Amino acid sequence: MNAMAEKYEDRNIGSIFLYTHEAHPGENYPHLTSMAQKTRHAYDLQNLLGVSRPILLDALDGACHRAYGSMPNMTWIFNRAGIPVYKSDWSDANSVENALSYFLDVSERRKAKERLAPFRVERLDYRNQDKEAFYIGLMRSGQKAVDEFSKAFS
Repeated sequence: MNAMAEKYEDRNIGSIFLYTHEAHPGENYPHLTSMAQKTRHAYDLQNLLGVSRPILLDALDGACHRAYGSMPNMTWIFNRAGIPVYKSDWSDANSVENALSYFLDVSERRKAKERLAPFRVERLDYRNQDKEAFYIGLMRSGQKAVDEFSKAFS
């Protein structure tokens, strides 16, 4: 997502990372109990994963996360009027880039005075499922996170 944010920033498209909560708390990154702790976790995430986009912190009670659907890895795209034009319950760079390309094309078509009317679309996208990388991420939180996740799906 960092590379995509950099690719489109010259087109006046901003990108942020909203840090909501620990999806899989463990010994190293436990359940969040303070904003100071949340700030430290977000800083670690930024360094560990190389997040170059601005990271905004949700309230400790997750108010923003709940308002926008509560899924663990969502992506939203808003137009300049603040209207959501894309919502995905999983962040997948291919899907997001496809949407960005489409909406940039819509912008160009409008500039060319093409008369456009909005309509809703629903589609099924696909993401890479790398279980090994997922478990490596769980291990960053600690063995407790791995054990609890494994138990939930056994």
